[in-house]
Amino acid sequence: MSAADIEKGTVEATLPQRALGQITPTPPAPRSRIANPGTLGLFSFASTTFVLSMYNISTRGITHANVVVGMAVFCGGLAQLLAGMWEFAVGNTFGASAFTSYGAFWMSYATILIPGSGTIAAYTSPEELSSALGIFLICWCMVTFFLFVVALGKHIAFIALFGFLTVTFAALAGGELAGSAGSTKAGGVLGVITAFIAYYIGLSELLASEAHPIVRLPLGILHPKRD
Repeated sequence: MSAADIEKGTVEATLPQRALGQITPTPPAPRSRIANPGTLGLFSFASTTFVLSMYNISTRGITHANVVVGMAVFCGGLAQLLAGMWEFAVGNTFGASAFTSYGAFWMSYATILIPGSGTIAAYTSPEELSSALGIFLICWCMVTFFLFVVALGKHIAFIALFGFLTVTFAALAGGELAGSAGSTKAGGVLGVITAFIAYYIGLSELLASEAHPIVRLPLGILHPKRD
């Protein structure tokens, strides 16, 4: 400490530990113990998409999709919504936005199919109902395209997932607006492909969370993290 320091009023107290060189380094912040919610969201999305898409293909002569209501409410809806909330907690804005949005989509779609909601009964004209559903699907096609744009900077698996899902929504919207059964079936086929891509990504993330995974599934990372 010099006379100049005293005159300037810049004297700071020195801890005894610092004077002796015994300062203990600050311990690193504890790691988050929140598990990766991605697999839950992806499996829930994939399962509900797979079931509805099989109905859209008219598998085994099925023409009514009402059995999917339960899955749309609880699996594709509630489970995905919860996964989205936990993605917010771990700081994953993209995952949170996607899971929460599609959770809301499945819940809203289930509400349309529930007779007690009166949604379908409110339309006396089948053409008007098809137009309304077409606009509903176009909206989600746009949302999916926006997520696809963001996915271009992530990995190949996500690009494939949101790319196929965008085209799926477009085909289903075209089926409603044009009254084309062929377009709806095409949307069903694309939906099945989308579901299996989501299953793949979910399984990849689940295996990656294990300490000793039996195998690892590559996602095609475009921009590996650098230390």
